[in-house]
Amino acid sequence: MTKWVYIFGENKTEGDASMKELLGGKGANLAEMSRLGLPVPPGFTITTQVCTHYYDEGQQYPSELKEQVHAAIAAVEELTERKFNSTTKPLLLSVRSGARVSMPGMMDTVLNLGLNDRTVEALAKDANDDRFAYDSYRRFIQMYSDVVLDVDHDHFEEILEDFKDEHDYSLDTDLTGDDWKQIVAAYKDKVEEELGRPFPEDPEEQLWGAVGAVFKSWMIPRAKTYRALHEIPEDWGTAVNVQAMVFGNTGENSATGVAFTRNPSTGENALYGEFLINAQGEDVVAGIRTPQDITEKARIEAHSEKPSLEATMPEVFAEFQAVCDRLETHYRDMQDLEFTVEHGKLWMLQTRNGKRTLKAALKIAVDMAESGLLTKEEAVASIAPSSLDQLLHPTIDPASERDELTVGLPASPGAACGAIVFNSDDAETEKANGRSVILVRTETSPEDIHGMHAAEGILTTRGGMTSHAAVVARGMGKPCVAGAGTIRVDARNETMTVDGRSFGKGDTITIDGGNGQVLAGKVQMQEPELSGDFKKLMEWADNIRRMNIRTNAETPADVKVALSFGAEGIGLCRTEHMFFEGERILAVREMILSDTVKERKAALAKLLPIQRQDFIDIFELMVDRPVTIRLLDPPLHEFLPKTEEDIAEVAKQMDIDPEELRERAEELEEFNPMLGNRGCRLLISYPEIAEMQARAIFEAALDVSKRHGRKVAPEIMVPLVGLKSELDIVRESIDGTAAVVAKELGEKPEYSVGTMIELPRAALLSEEIAASAEFFSFGTNDLTQTTFGISRDDAASFLGKYQERKVMEKDPFVSLDVDGVGQLVKLAATNGRKTKADIKLGICGEHGGDPASIAFCETVGLNYVSCSPFRVPVARLAAAQAVLAQRNKG
Repeated sequence: MTKWVYIFGENKTEGDASMKELLGGKGANLAEMSRLGLPVPPGFTITTQVCTHYYDEGQQYPSELKEQVHAAIAAVEELTERKFNSTTKPLLLSVRSGARVSMPGMMDTVLNLGLNDRTVEALAKDANDDRFAYDSYRRFIQMYSDVVLDVDHDHFEEILEDFKDEHDYSLDTDLTGDDWKQIVAAYKDKVEEELGRPFPEDPEEQLWGAVGAVFKSWMIPRAKTYRALHEIPEDWGTAVNVQAMVFGNTGENSATGVAFTRNPSTGENALYGEFLINAQGEDVVAGIRTPQDITEKARIEAHSEKPSLEATMPEVFAEFQAVCDRLETHYRDMQDLEFTVEHGKLWMLQTRNGKRTLKAALKIAVDMAESGLLTKEEAVASIAPSSLDQLLHPTIDPASERDELTVGLPASPGAACGAIVFNSDDAETEKANGRSVILVRTETSPEDIHGMHAAEGILTTRGGMTSHAAVVARGMGKPCVAGAGTIRVDARNETMTVDGRSFGKGDTITIDGGNGQVLAGKVQMQEPELSGDFKKLMEWADNIRRMNIRTNAETPADVKVALSFGAEGIGLCRTEHMFFEGERILAVREMILSDTVKERKAALAKLLPIQRQDFIDIFELMVDRPVTIRLLDPPLHEFLPKTEEDIAEVAKQMDIDPEELRERAEELEEFNPMLGNRGCRLLISYPEIAEMQARAIFEAALDVSKRHGRKVAPEIMVPLVGLKSELDIVRESIDGTAAVVAKELGEKPEYSVGTMIELPRAALLSEEIAASAEFFSFGTNDLTQTTFGISRDDAASFLGKYQERKVMEKDPFVSLDVDGVGQLVKLAATNGRKTKADIKLGICGEHGGDPASIAFCETVGLNYVSCSPFRVPVARLAAAQAVLAQRNKG
């Protein structure tokens, strides 16, 4: 019989930390903490396999599940000495989700389950506290109604706020037991009014309703969005954790809190978190009450007058600090913890590896490696390469003027500027229209995940450093200012006011997630410095990786950026990108539209000095690093004049009739220019182009070599080759030009010639083509297009649907299709080496900056990957991790 349920708690624990696939992250860690002897309320985990079964079998549970759940409840009853649905010492339960990886706030939770009109009286008697019992009951009704019965929680908030206004109460803690009894009655009346049936009194019905709600929440839109953003497979499913309730709302010697073993924004090795006295867990992150700091140091730094946990409950704090130290050492990573104090006793409700900013992740990794908790290899492996994009977030220039509106909490670092939007749908729409926005909310909820992803930054008026906005923004690498309490947001009228000033939708503000400032207007930014922990970790990565990292660049500005990020060469210099400006485009059009070789050469002569200077500028910056220059590869239509003004301008330059020029341009138009006269075909049709470009390259290389006394040996790449004969013809033009230049200048240029493998035929016949090439560079953008028969420019119209319907898992233009395109790369590499063992192999498509694609390149044994300048740090780290992955497999 399949085991669907695993118990945790004292000597009955059945799982451990290694079972995340089956028990989910939360369940596995609860079991592990129980095994470590930490104070964990007992409970049980319904496995992820039940979730899979549930969806595979038309939302039906396995037949044995109910029996196994009843046995688990009996075990929890024994451990707690309480009984489920009892009128003496009732056992109440929490029901929470728990996927393999943390998805904060994405799925639903129900607390205080098991309360009804009879058990609430038993709870009140047992605790000798009516107020606590009925406070717990109203929380359960509201939460269960919202999560399970689909009764909007706003109904209950309205009832509570009206009651507080009538009785002149400001805080929930002001209400008495009798007050809460009235609230409970009103809540139940509202449920019956909304549903036409009473709130369920049967704890058994309540339990299965909550379990079903957790499984259903795996497929709600916000969870789907989160999984898509974080590439979490749908078929992983979620576990359900059912745990005995412990209560932080039983008076002044009880509390609840959230903490990190290190600062998740900066990485500082100091306990970081917030708590509330006489509260339940949702109160801390909801922002309804202002949380208190856990440590005295944090309280002083925050200028808070509210006492810390360290001062209020010193014995509990000391025990909690010891638990934090033990868990961080045990898991060898920063931990994110939830805890409750019930009548002075500490209970641990959760531990997981904490989400953090990249700045914090780098500091934590380096500190742990230098302290010996991690090896350098483990530190390198702990950083997600794609997260390095966060490093490129600008910060506010210290010298800039700041029109400060207010200061909130610095919840996630970096600065962002944009137009105000007040809801997530608008954020997504504006992003799609190319506008930068700041999402301004009273507080965010899991429903805002798509808007937070679309926004440049997030600003909330409520919530603390562990609020939903703060945690999710840090995970996304988005700047966030939380708890800016002096701002008033009117979402309905789309305005925010602060200190007498009003701002509406579309007005520009700037937020500084590093210090909490909210500023009016656009403020001058500055790029970050890549030093300190980043530099140290990247040096460790560079010592591990085997492949070189080059960049795709053709302007001095791009080259400088790439070099500052650690690029070791240029893997793709696209010469056609050099010809789209001013006089250049005119000369190119003149060359293309010429009728005779003589006319074409006259036009090319105008381009030669410009092209030569382009290469001189690049060679001087690159010193003796390798530079791969791709000869002209534009679809002709990109250069042909389209407008009447363009035609008139080119006709005047060529001294011909505009009508004649229009006719010539129409003759050159192609039905499918991406598969037309481009690449080596253009160079064979017009060999003068290859000769001019080769001359510019050789003259520039010899000029820089002579002036700087160093070797400049460019790699000349012939594009779109499908036949060895094509490469031979173009190579003959290149070699012939080299001989002419050597004779003219008295010095032979050093160079190599290779080709871009971007057609399936070239990959299949690579053994033959390698005889004429010193290197292959895989142009995986076009290789993907020609292998799939998909236009990269048009694919967006259907690839999204393909991914939704599981036709394909990933966009093949984002992450290399290893099974198809990857096999062509592998075949070409293997066969190319048969002909020429030392042939240099690289990749220069967009996949050169994608970590998964880089991992594949390592398995093939490529010499280098080349990517856009801003992806160079990503590629450096991913290449190191690819080596470590291969070592682990070996």
